[in-house]
Amino acid sequence: MTKIVNVVGARPNFMKIAPLHRAFQKKPQLESKIVHTGQHYDQKMSDIFFDQLGLPQPHYHLGVGGGSHTFQKANVMLKFEQVLKEEQPNIVLVVGDVNATAACSIVSVKMGIPTVHVEAGLRSEDRSMPEEINRILTDSICDHLFVTEHSGLINLAKEGIPSNRVSFVGNVMIDSLLHFRKKANQFAFSSIMNQPLNKPTDMHIASKEYILMTMHRPHNVDRKEGLQAILSIIANATVHKKVVFAIHPRTLNNFKKAGLWANLASIEGLILLPPQGYLQFLKLMDNATLIITDSGGIQEETTFLGVPCLTFRDTTERPITVELGTNFLMEDLNPETVRIQMEAILKGKAKKGIIPPFWDGQAADRIASIIVKKYGRLGGIIGEQINRSIQERSAA
Repeated sequence: MTKIVNVVGARPNFMKIAPLHRAFQKKPQLESKIVHTGQHYDQKMSDIFFDQLGLPQPHYHLGVGGGSHTFQKANVMLKFEQVLKEEQPNIVLVVGDVNATAACSIVSVKMGIPTVHVEAGLRSEDRSMPEEINRILTDSICDHLFVTEHSGLINLAKEGIPSNRVSFVGNVMIDSLLHFRKKANQFAFSSIMNQPLNKPTDMHIASKEYILMTMHRPHNVDRKEGLQAILSIIANATVHKKVVFAIHPRTLNNFKKAGLWANLASIEGLILLPPQGYLQFLKLMDNATLIITDSGGIQEETTFLGVPCLTFRDTTERPITVELGTNFLMEDLNPETVRIQMEAILKGKAKKGIIPPFWDGQAADRIASIIVKKYGRLGGIIGEQINRSIQERSAA
């Protein structure tokens, strides 16, 4: 069999690995194992995500935790090397753009193990973003790159990646969304709203009667000016509709450190929620009038769902969501610009997006078929080469 080690670094990776693991299990030639590096780790939330997505408990949990980017990468590399020595896989698969993605790619490539990257080719052209560095590094060294949108093909060609190392397969995030959408909508709003972090006077929400919000990017939440901009955006939004803000722990802590927590918690019409499970958040996205965010993945999900999305960033690595989808990029990072665009959308002037090519729920199956065709028959030979390489390096 061809053994694949799948790397999960943080919660956004779970939704990408889940359809891949299912697709690999349908191929008798493939054996799929999961390594959770624990880059962002919350026991309760991780358990919820693994349970909801039908993933087995990770075969390995590296428990790296927080720390600087250098600390995380170094510890992931040291611990992941031991996993590869023990498992001796034929392929390593990494997804997305977190620190673990780049770190594990470096280790596996240096050990001579074929390494593939899912969600390759995305570029924001903003190298101040740690994720951008991770994307560029990972794509430059991996053996095969699986692309979600047409811009990825263009970016990789510009960077000199040969076309025979690239496959346009679609978006595994959409695979998960389609697989779980019906189940997510079985949740009652009341069950999601039962643990607010503030004390709203009215907890009731209904479909298409609220604005959903998330914010976590360092540029927006690590500076007092950014937090004040978020306060302004929420205050402007609650004039029109209730706002449900699923607040990231980083954002919550920064509001408190900046002395702005009371300002946030007291806004009338705001419901502050802790981080949600995948299914609960999918329910909230699917039924929102509008979503205001700085997330990358949410831009894709809202495009598929047909929900207007205002992205509070001046660049995006997912331009297809603006070109074809429902996403608006707030290039000047001005709350007033957000207010003007928000009010236009609420008056019925939202653009009508379309679903990008190959966002059809079959991306993981395409990836599995390509892996079997490209690596399946060579699995035994590659495995022997890896074993020799590991033994030689250990002896050295």
